[in-house]
Amino acid sequence: MNYETISIEQRGKVAILMINRPDKLNALAKQVHAESVDALDALRTDDSVRVVVITGAGEKAFVAGADISEFAEQTPITQRNLFYEKTLFNSIDMFPKPVIAMINGFCLGGGNELALACDIRVASENARFSQPEINLGIMCGGGGTQRLTRLIGEGRAMEMVLTGDMIDAPTALKFGLVNHVFPLAELEAETMKLAEKIAEKAPIALQLSKEAVKFASRSNLDEGLRREVDLFAICFSTEDKTEGVAAFLEKRKPNFQGK
Repeated sequence: MNYETISIEQRGKVAILMINRPDKLNALAKQVHAESVDALDALRTDDSVRVVVITGAGEKAFVAGADISEFAEQTPITQRNLFYEKTLFNSIDMFPKPVIAMINGFCLGGGNELALACDIRVASENARFSQPEINLGIMCGGGGTQRLTRLIGEGRAMEMVLTGDMIDAPTALKFGLVNHVFPLAELEAETMKLAEKIAEKAPIALQLSKEAVKFASRSNLDEGLRREVDLFAICFSTEDKTEGVAAFLEKRKPNFQGK
């Protein structure tokens, strides 16, 4: 897969999708959206890939937001249609395999919304987070008001969205916006360690577990419990379940095949 604004690297069972516009602080131009969605579509059906890590090129920014230069040409209808179509945010959110955001700097606006769409967020100590859309006279459009609120609570999300203020990595960790914070020099190694650990698990169980956890914030408890039981039962139809139980009883490492 050859792209102009992103790159794909595979390390074992982990694919790294890097947004590669460091001169623009990896801003989310329309081309970035289109190429990233295309890459995710390919990775979705690649059985050799079990986990995807998304990051930005360089050490200054993960993604510093949307490409504001493109806003001037947008009308209300074209912008609405762009975000109603198959967006990068929704492509990540609906991706069946685990997705980890490796946040290596500024994570602002659309960049924070991209990270929020991921399943796990790991940040460097120099990372900074905000939803600054209010400062442009607009508001979040990529899920910021919805996913951020569900993740960190209404009060904290309200303050971030209404002030546009930036928070540092320790505050993001305290809020629950990120799962881990590491020194920048250790970020890649620690993120890959986590990704590789997850990649060794049974692929079908990973997919169904991800579905169940996401459903928890989008349903009531009774609906969630019923969905969990259904997905749990499906696991018992897989060869991986048979292998996992056998490996446990035989005191060996399981060899999951995603079947």
